[in-house]
Amino acid sequence: MAFFAIGKNLVIFLTAELHETNVDAARNVSTWIGSCFLTPVIGAFLADTYWGRYKTIVIFLLIYTIGMLILTVSASLPLIVDVSSNSGIRRVAVYLGLYLIALGTGGIKPCTSALGADQFDGADPVERATKGSFFNWYYFSVNIGSLLSGTVLVWVQEDIGWGVGFAVPMVLMVSGLAVFVAGRKVYRYKKLGGSPLTRVAQVVVAAVRNYRVVLPEDTSGIDHSRQFRFFDKASIVAPSTGEKDTAAATSPWRLCTASQVEELKMLLRMLPVWASMVLFFAATAQMSSTLIEQGAVMDNRVGPFTIPPASLATFDVISVMVCIPVYDAVLVPLARRATGRDRGLSQLQRIGVGLALSAVGMAYAALVEARRLALARARMPAMNIMWQAPAFAVLGAGEVFASIGILEFFYDESPDGMKSLGNAFAQLAIAAGSYLNSAVLGAVAATTARGGEPGWIPENLNQGHLDYFFWMMAALSLMNLAQFAYCSIRYRGKTIC
Repeated sequence: MAFFAIGKNLVIFLTAELHETNVDAARNVSTWIGSCFLTPVIGAFLADTYWGRYKTIVIFLLIYTIGMLILTVSASLPLIVDVSSNSGIRRVAVYLGLYLIALGTGGIKPCTSALGADQFDGADPVERATKGSFFNWYYFSVNIGSLLSGTVLVWVQEDIGWGVGFAVPMVLMVSGLAVFVAGRKVYRYKKLGGSPLTRVAQVVVAAVRNYRVVLPEDTSGIDHSRQFRFFDKASIVAPSTGEKDTAAATSPWRLCTASQVEELKMLLRMLPVWASMVLFFAATAQMSSTLIEQGAVMDNRVGPFTIPPASLATFDVISVMVCIPVYDAVLVPLARRATGRDRGLSQLQRIGVGLALSAVGMAYAALVEARRLALARARMPAMNIMWQAPAFAVLGAGEVFASIGILEFFYDESPDGMKSLGNAFAQLAIAAGSYLNSAVLGAVAATTARGGEPGWIPENLNQGHLDYFFWMMAALSLMNLAQFAYCSIRYRGKTIC
């Protein structure tokens, strides 16, 4: 809830309180969200190598809470002192709090779902089947927090005050930490498997050092896959010329086990799937940036109520919360009868459906913006904000398929000692998508606002062409779907996907 309480309305906070431009605010939000999904690599490394998942979660929750405290105080400063002469200090405090939160997120996101999945015994057929539903309901519970943030807390922030709106999730964060620690004696814990990044690095270094080694033509006696054969050189003993060379040859940085080599190959095989998710998350990043800015210039009155633009993201959450039970109770049994798989759709099929829905959501947003612009330029009444709801709902449905699918995919396909790291790679796709969105926004602003032209995304959106931007994202999403289909057909993993 704390993450969504900040992220959903951050673009409004930055424009209204820190007086940032539309493009700067959208880029800063995307960069911050990207950082929140980049730091999980740090948390995953510490969890898999040194601390374990439980200890990592506790430590990073404390860092997160400190960041929330700083953000809450900085948001409350206008109630205490005149900040007009100290706006620079306030800006520093806001971003310090935000990036401490981003760091704290790093130990939570990759470890909570992995720790939850650890509670299921993979050797038990019943528990193994139940684990597939766990990821669905884990994502469902996350979206309960998102729903409350997008309705109650967004209203508190805009109608009562930003300080109170940030203080409430901070208190809930402390309460959640207490509840989590209270259950420490009943959790199942996995043994640490050493540094996964070190094992991967050893294979790369050993293969490069042994690049002159000729691979044997007959490899039937070696348990390894046929892809990326260059890395098989890491498990081949190089000819030695003396006692010193023999000792060096046994170094893990010159000679690795076949299982180590296969771990690296597993990660490399997953890269094309990971890359496909980057553009998907760049599209869904519009829900916290350009779609919010679009809603800010629409008629936000619905009957007697005034709807904050960020609250439209509630339709994303409602879509997720409706689609997950329907997927679990209706679609999976139907697909199971058709495919014979326990999970119904394969993980890659599930991701593909989500990628297609992201293209549909962007195309719909473009149509809405084109109509909104036509009305604004004809000086007719503004388009109602509820026309945005289907875009959020379609993108939310896409998340049910793609976001949950990628979590399952990376947990199941990652080597056994890299489960947290696998989840971190899934989160890293969100980070890369957010950074890509930030870069694309900057490039669009730089290339379209030339020669006195306002560009596609000016301060006054009525003078721009945000619809062109949405059409561009829809086209990129379709191309992304095509390359994903090609890669998924060729994919060969450690499980049948």
